[in-house]
Amino acid sequence: MILRFKGFKMKSIPVGKYVAYKKVDLPNRQWVDKIIEKAPVWCSVDLRDGNQALITPMDLNQKLKLFNLLVKIGFKNIEVGFPSASKTEFNFLRKLIDDNLIPDDVTVQVLVQAREHLIEKTFEALKGAKKAIVHLYNSTSIAQRKIVFKKEKSEIIDLALNGVGFVKKFAEKSDTEIMLEYSPESFTGTELEFARDICNAVIEKWGVSETRKIIINLPATVEMATPNIYADQIEWIGRELKNRENVLISLHSHNDRGTAVASTELGLLAGADRVEGTLLGNGERTGNVDILTLALNMTTQGINSNLDFTEIDEVKEVIEDVTKIDTHIRHPYIGELVYTAFSGSHQDAINKGLAYQNMKDDEFWEVPYLPIDPNDVGRTYEDIIRINSQSGKGGVAYILENRFGYHIPKAMHPEIGKLIQKKSDISEKELSTDEVFQEFSNTYLTAENKIIEFINFHRIQESDIVQCKLDFKYLDKDYSITESGNGILDACKKSICSIFPKKFEIISFFEHSKGSGSDAVAVAYIQVRVESYETFFGIGIDTDTTQASIKAIFSVLNRVF
Repeated sequence: MILRFKGFKMKSIPVGKYVAYKKVDLPNRQWVDKIIEKAPVWCSVDLRDGNQALITPMDLNQKLKLFNLLVKIGFKNIEVGFPSASKTEFNFLRKLIDDNLIPDDVTVQVLVQAREHLIEKTFEALKGAKKAIVHLYNSTSIAQRKIVFKKEKSEIIDLALNGVGFVKKFAEKSDTEIMLEYSPESFTGTELEFARDICNAVIEKWGVSETRKIIINLPATVEMATPNIYADQIEWIGRELKNRENVLISLHSHNDRGTAVASTELGLLAGADRVEGTLLGNGERTGNVDILTLALNMTTQGINSNLDFTEIDEVKEVIEDVTKIDTHIRHPYIGELVYTAFSGSHQDAINKGLAYQNMKDDEFWEVPYLPIDPNDVGRTYEDIIRINSQSGKGGVAYILENRFGYHIPKAMHPEIGKLIQKKSDISEKELSTDEVFQEFSNTYLTAENKIIEFINFHRIQESDIVQCKLDFKYLDKDYSITESGNGILDACKKSICSIFPKKFEIISFFEHSKGSGSDAVAVAYIQVRVESYETFFGIGIDTDTTQASIKAIFSVLNRVF
């Protein structure tokens, strides 16, 4: 069937080429009513699964740099490589052991296929390590059995059990404390009954007890279905495994459907104890599950993830350096723009939310559009609000206050918002905070070609009626005018009105201090109505509060023309 649309031909995919994944028969499933209450055991596979997916794999120094970062973050299980696969992998593990670089509370993990000579090589690489996880795997999926290996189920089970036997043989001769991890690779493409049978056979062959546990890793080597299906699979297997109390069920999700994080979270609800993944989701094809996202998702739910991401930019810097992969600007929690708002309504809500947060008595975080406090991951508030043509008055006010110390009165927000929006429209680009301030300063503080300019003022008499002399320049002519009023601003206004062609009245006034100590100044904001209909704001700055207020009048009158 060919669909025609505006001259283009759209090809339809043949019926039957793709079929829906079968649902799991799981009566009385429990995971749907559960919540995540604690962090799993985390295992980083950045140095193995992540590394094998790079165009240029990491060298020894890069591996060491990444290993040190993983230790600093708090990983207790770290898969360091496939030492039987290459000399570089072998040498890296030897470097860690020979130079005593593995902390006592960290267990290294090594991957190996179920082949005797590879297992022997792996134990040679592990010599001298205090403890290690040997991660044994073989493919079990229907497609792999039929297309790649051309083996029956019984032959696949024998292959796994032979591998377990070899690991046991070498472990008995080793001084290293060995824990076995077994993965039925391509678990999501394997019949659940067969996955259960091969895992139970491995558990029995290895021999488990309270002091001799085993890790059964159930990888979504290829993500093939919706996250709820993965959760059903994990709960189903959990019900069927022998000696479940001595088995750690581990998840290892890939991101082919873009839902690896969701699949892993639902897998934890389904009873999993452990998670394997990478930082920022590096890995084959669309990558592994992103542990950073998973951990910070837990943080936002009040759960201690047991991982330290308080310096998130260091994580980004190291990962980008060793992988040569740029982090997407929208990557959850760590992307350049994930704490940034351009939209005017968003900016206004964030601005108000942060102000509210500062006034609260409790620590509970409730700022609109920010699910996590940027400070908690080492980010500053400086880049939360950025200005383009979509930005609004609240965002501009936020920048002027939090970056430059100007507490813009609420009534002044629309005027400044229009000013900056016009500048952004003309430039057709985002404005930096410095550009925002420059436009603000040029308009209110340092305007060129001034029509009217303040020079000085003197109090002559102060009682119920204030009298003062105002010195100023108008159209390049000097004036010195004395007037009386019910206050200094009123008296100065009368002095100006005696020669100024447009009538105006002061309708609002606001003042605050800026800076501290010898650097402290007063900032005054004055709003005037001109000729009884149009309003303008002006700003004055001075070490003297009264003089700052008078300067604000001159600022606004220069804007009237």
